[in-house]
Parts: sequence; C-alpha cells; structure tokens
Amino acid sequence: QVMLVESGGGLVQAGGSLTLSCEVSGGTFRDLGVAWFRQIGGGDREVVACINAQGTFTEYADSGRFTISRDNAKNMVYLKMTDLKPEDTAVYYCHADRVFHRLRTGLSTENWGQGTQVIVSS
Repeated sequence: QVMLVESGGGLVQAGGSLTLSCEVSGGTFRDLGVAWFRQIGGGDREVVACINAQGTFTEYADSGRFTISRDNAKNMVYLKMTDLKPEDTAVYYCHADRVFHRLRTGLSTENWGQGTQVIVSS
C-alpha cells in the first residue's frame, strides 16, 4: 500500500513563496507518477502539477508560478510555489498513480495524502 505524507503548508503573505513536500512510501517510487492537487473550500479537487515516474515530464495547470520536482533517491516530491495569491489558499494534496493519464484526472481513490493547508493572506 502506497502512503503519502505532505508537509510544508502554512500561512504566507501574498507574493511570498512556499515549498510543499510529499514523502512517498510503501510502493516502488520509481514506477509512480505523482501529482499535486488542491481543494479550495468545499469545492472539487483540482490538479496543480504532475510529474512522471522518471521525472522527465511535467504538466502544470498554471505555468510560471509553481514548479514540481522529485528526488527518486529520497522518495520525495516537491511543489515550489512562488508569487502566491490569496486565491491559492487551499488544502494541497499529493497523489500517486502508475498510469500517468489517469494521474492527472485524480479519478483514482487510491494513493492520496492527508493534505496540507496553505493560507495566503492579502
């Protein structure tokens, strides 16, 4: 069973930066694509960024401010967020899937972390 644990959330002023971390265990990390999703209020989870298992391909919902990366030696995935805006306030989740095209949809109910709260004050 794959387990994911997010960390790094917190309170930051608009224009500031945060780096979220996701530690992945219990599976073969090198076989897993990983994505960051966020949930704003009671809304649906929306994809923020994805990275494939090899770390050679990335996708972003909003390019320019966020950067996803992974360290396969440490079983870690990161989301660096810059120029944060109040509308980025959300719970951010880490999600893993062996199938990349399914990963970006977030439709699988498996392999989700518990989330980390990010609050951006104006």
